[in-house]
Amino acid sequence: MTTSNIDESVRTELNRLRDSIDNIDAAVIHMLAERFKCTQQVGHLKAEHKLPPADPARESRQIARLRQLAESARLDPAFAEKLLNFVVAEVIHHHERIAEESESGVARAPGGCGNGNDRPGGADGPAAGDDTAGRS
Repeated sequence: MTTSNIDESVRTELNRLRDSIDNIDAAVIHMLAERFKCTQQVGHLKAEHKLPPADPARESRQIARLRQLAESARLDPAFAEKLLNFVVAEVIHHHERIAEESESGVARAPGGCGNGNDRPGGADGPAAGDDTAGRS
């Protein structure tokens, strides 16, 4: 059966669900961008104080916390862990770049976390309800 042969009521419901998915995707992208703004600031703070780009202890705590959140949200915890690992790897890459720029004197000033004035660039920003987030 092709999409042109779908009953109109099914097509309407399919479109409604897809519109919801599109809205959720947009929200996810905006939330990631906001998170990366915060981690950009973390990267600059780490570079300024000569701290390492990665914090394995924090990453382990975050993985455990997000696995629990995933379970309570009925999301596969392994998927949540893979997603976090991907995001954290990107953050570490950004933090390394920031440290290199800082050492060479080319560091850019970070944008504000939560103010929408910066571009994405890191991954240990805060998660909802986590007052320790961003302190890598």
